[in-house]
Amino acid sequence: MSGRRAAVHRAILSVSDTTGLVDLARRLAAAEVELIASGGTAAMLAEAGLDVTPVADVTGSPEILSGRLKTLHPAVHGGILADPARPEHLADLEEYGIGLIDLVVVNLYPFAETVAHPEAGDDEAIEQIDIGGVALIRAAAKNHSRVGVVVSPDDYDEVVSAVEQGGLEDELRRRLAKKAFFHTAGYDAAILRWLERGSAVPETMVLALERFAGLRYGENPHQEAAIYRISGAEPWWSRARVLQGKEMSFNNYADASAAWRLVWAFSDPAAVIVKHTNPCGVAVRSAIDAAYRAAWDCDPLSAFGGVVALNRPLDVVTSERMSESFLEVVIAPEVEPAAAGGLSERKGLRVVVAPRPDGDGLDLRSVEGGFLAQTQDRVDLRSPDWKTVTTREPTSEEWSDLEFAWTVAARTKSNAIVIAVEGTAVGIGAGDQSRVGAAERAVRRADHRARGGAAASEALFPFRDGIDTLAAAGVAAVIEPGGSVRDQEVIAAAEEHGMALVFTGSRHFLH
Repeated sequence: MSGRRAAVHRAILSVSDTTGLVDLARRLAAAEVELIASGGTAAMLAEAGLDVTPVADVTGSPEILSGRLKTLHPAVHGGILADPARPEHLADLEEYGIGLIDLVVVNLYPFAETVAHPEAGDDEAIEQIDIGGVALIRAAAKNHSRVGVVVSPDDYDEVVSAVEQGGLEDELRRRLAKKAFFHTAGYDAAILRWLERGSAVPETMVLALERFAGLRYGENPHQEAAIYRISGAEPWWSRARVLQGKEMSFNNYADASAAWRLVWAFSDPAAVIVKHTNPCGVAVRSAIDAAYRAAWDCDPLSAFGGVVALNRPLDVVTSERMSESFLEVVIAPEVEPAAAGGLSERKGLRVVVAPRPDGDGLDLRSVEGGFLAQTQDRVDLRSPDWKTVTTREPTSEEWSDLEFAWTVAARTKSNAIVIAVEGTAVGIGAGDQSRVGAAERAVRRADHRARGGAAASEALFPFRDGIDTLAAAGVAAVIEPGGSVRDQEVIAAAEEHGMALVFTGSRHFLH
């Protein structure tokens, strides 16, 4: 695309966010740009001593309907949409006395901010649905071959600098137009979400996604990748700070998200180590250094090169222990300065400080040509549906480990079995094609540590072989959803082995 500049002689300004407005207008006026403005924008510029033409003077019509109708007029939109290269357009401009408008500076009513307030009513929300501003933006963006459109104060300096140098180049106008169409798309998406409120899985969805960061590559080096966030949203990872190390990769984000979600399922100091989105080490202790040490000892082989999440600040003792091993990412709510210094020599290690995840919104998974959507999974402990189905009740210690194992199993890819002892996941079998296969893998990883422990299965046991496998390793208590046609066989197996068996009545598939 050529670097042709389009001069700016006349601009219309109509903004809700007045950040930087007066300075922008002063520089435009100094560059001999005629200023047109609507309503409060015109009043603000006039108060600042600028020569500004009210929109009503251009249209010959007053603002009506309590300000709902100001700029929707041929004298405004004709000036924006006209193409001077077309004789019929020039004829229309001359016949109706319409002057060209070369720059449109508009941002919209704060709809999303308004409806985010818990006390906002329908009438207040509807008043914040912008009409004229959207029409101005779309008209200018459509005609970006000649007209510049600015929707964000972040672009004021670049745009006015270009005006001062003779006009806006083609590439800049095209970039501003893309930003403008995304701005209105995100605005409409927010309105639709509000109209669909109350529906857990709405009939329609519009996803306005803005690229947060380009990534070096995807899961593999031959795949291009980026990470996107929903327009207007501030997920925890967008507010995270990388204190050291390379930029986060596609796989780093995926693993960190899994680890961060799981570690905050615990209120006590907890450490989670994730490999390929599955936990391979989880532990809860009275102090974070002990939790990390126990989590690492769960499965040191798998933990090598893993992602670690802590729900307490990273301290010096824990960082010193981490420096002994190869890790990809460490994520915590805070990092003590001395701890950060202790890890600084590990150049490949990413140390990330992040806010707690909120867990809101739908869980979306892509399929060819569309998405699967579901509400976020929620793990309830000791709900009224939980019941012991064997003669022997779990002991208080076993109950604690059952709850712990159930929490971890719900965040582990199916089929999943988790064996826990004293707040530590000593054996995790994840992503197996069979339930008994997951049990066998969990037992192998636990080795002798399974004896006296508790195990969780995120979905039902279809046969008794899973119970037999766990019992042979010395597991004393098991928790699972129940609901199999062979539940009685499974219960009988647990009775034979003297195990306590708890049915929860709910499953936690994760794929």
